[in-house]
Amino acid sequence: MQINGYDLSRAWFNFCFENPDIIRPNHTAIYFFAIEHCNRLGWKQKFGYPTTMAMEATGIKSYNTYIKCLNEIIVWGFIKLIEKSKNQYSSNIIALSNFDKALDKALDKALIKHYTKHTLKQSESTIQSNSSINKQVNNKQVNNKQLTINKSLLSEIKISDLENTQVEYFEIAKAFRDLFIKNLEEKQAPTTNQKNATFKNYVTPIRLMLTNDGVTKKQITKVFNFLNSPEGEFWKANILSTKKLREKFEQLIIKSQSPNGTKQPDQRTNQQIAEDAFNSDTAKQFRFR
Repeated sequence: MQINGYDLSRAWFNFCFENPDIIRPNHTAIYFFAIEHCNRLGWKQKFGYPTTMAMEATGIKSYNTYIKCLNEIIVWGFIKLIEKSKNQYSSNIIALSNFDKALDKALDKALIKHYTKHTLKQSESTIQSNSSINKQVNNKQVNNKQLTINKSLLSEIKISDLENTQVEYFEIAKAFRDLFIKNLEEKQAPTTNQKNATFKNYVTPIRLMLTNDGVTKKQITKVFNFLNSPEGEFWKANILSTKKLREKFEQLIIKSQSPNGTKQPDQRTNQQIAEDAFNSDTAKQFRFR
């Protein structure tokens, strides 16, 4: 799909409406100047993004503020860092991620819902009055629903409450939450934390695994089946949240791919190997590429 500013803009503001607690004006300024600069260069696949020029264009005076916001945009997946600059006077080499998503997402639905609700109320009021006041929609009104969802328990949320982009992450998170409860109940252990799991705490790690870490749905399914099998007995007692799932995904995917019933060269048991891997402080964060 050919990259274009309209799709990039729509994807960005969809993300903003879904994550109002982390977005700042500086993020938008930096990202949109990157789009503008890429456009001026003829939509090059990768291009230099001079730090000084970007700071002047966005009005950001602090280098630390600029680089912090840029790094967060990279973590969120909107910009790919090809080559890091050596200092604030040199250029980062970056590329814009091409988000091929449907356009009827959070922003459209929020505005349409507001317009429909407002129109109905206005129609009712004109029966009794010849005048009306049009109140413009604002970000606070649009974001109230998402803030409520973020704090809600997974068990209380319905699919119809969610935007299209959230449904898949929600269903995966809920499946793991139910699995954690099942594993704990088999051991007659308390399940309070899992039953009180909120949307934000359980869905966000799943979303980040799929969008930032490069984890595939096939790999997630493999790990899910592993945690639901006798071979994953040790891990059942230690992986009790999607946050811990993301943190230990390297060990889990490797373990789920090993042949059943085989021993490692040092003749340790599968239980010992799992415990050593889980307790290792030197295991680096795993990224699927």
